[in-house]
Amino acid sequence: MRNYWDDIQFAANEELPWEKLSGCNVLVTGATGLIGGCLVEVLMARGDINVYAAGRNETRALSRFAEYTGNPHFHFFKYDVSTPLTSADVSTPLSCADVDSFHYIIHAASDASPAAFASSPVEVMKSNIYGTANLLDYGLAHGMRRFLYVSTGEVYGEGGATEETADGPAFRETDSGYVNPTLPRSCYPSSKRAAETLCAAYKDQYGADVVIARPCHTYGPHFTPSDNRVYAQFVRNVLRGEDIVMKSDGSQFRSWCYVVDCVRAILYILLKGQSGEAYNIADSNSNITIRQLADMIAAAAGCKVVIQLPPDSESKGYNPITRSLFSTRKLESLGWSISGEMREKIFKMVEMSKL
Repeated sequence: MRNYWDDIQFAANEELPWEKLSGCNVLVTGATGLIGGCLVEVLMARGDINVYAAGRNETRALSRFAEYTGNPHFHFFKYDVSTPLTSADVSTPLSCADVDSFHYIIHAASDASPAAFASSPVEVMKSNIYGTANLLDYGLAHGMRRFLYVSTGEVYGEGGATEETADGPAFRETDSGYVNPTLPRSCYPSSKRAAETLCAAYKDQYGADVVIARPCHTYGPHFTPSDNRVYAQFVRNVLRGEDIVMKSDGSQFRSWCYVVDCVRAILYILLKGQSGEAYNIADSNSNITIRQLADMIAAAAGCKVVIQLPPDSESKGYNPITRSLFSTRKLESLGWSISGEMREKIFKMVEMSKL
């Protein structure tokens, strides 16, 4: 069975028009996050792309990307997307780069923590909307060729799916479900929806070349100690030798995707996607309940699953959507495909998280 680093190399060897990126400057925001960090690793595995990783946590970046120290193709700079990007931000001691333009911008920065949705919904909304505008403004002023926005499958809300799968209705990119705009928890899907519309507006008004990725729930190693998404909580439980503590009955049904498969999809969208279009990202073989996810992670470490309902102050940040499945036919039309069993990928995630 391949390990995580084998998967990174596999992704870097995809049959894609990599010549578009060769010698180019590629900015990845949210570089210390789950998806952004994996993107950096795949791009660096190519060896001929100038990768500019931006994030708020300098200490985490120095640890995560230690192997790239001294590599002329890698540059990290500390940056909060909620503030306008300037050339001075890029020319930091950690970046050591004389550059002010990025040929491609992959915007993967966003607070996806349920705890933040409950405690800081205003900041979540501002970051998603202002951050997208700040990067688009900078890119348009500095010769950007394409902008890829990493959105979320939560934009679909509840219901509204029209395509039938073996597991029931699945959302297509043209579907639109219901999000209650008066709930503070809607700060995340509502601001992601607004940011997508902002991308479309920049394309229409200013001619920006934009594409949108809509990942489903994504899992993988390198999650932060403060990440309180369910899969991260479960993995931390088993790494401490504890039983998994579930904060619900686990009946919510979701599409899931291993982070390297998600990054492979993002690169297909970046290099082959049609401008102005959105693409779902999911693994059709990984449509399961939260309880089934917990059982898989527990089995990978020889632990059990117990249910412990949370207080209202904690649960108000949780995703209220009961069923969220995604059609990937549009993504597959670009040539992307997926293989491997979810149980194996869960095992790799747990093993990598031990390091």
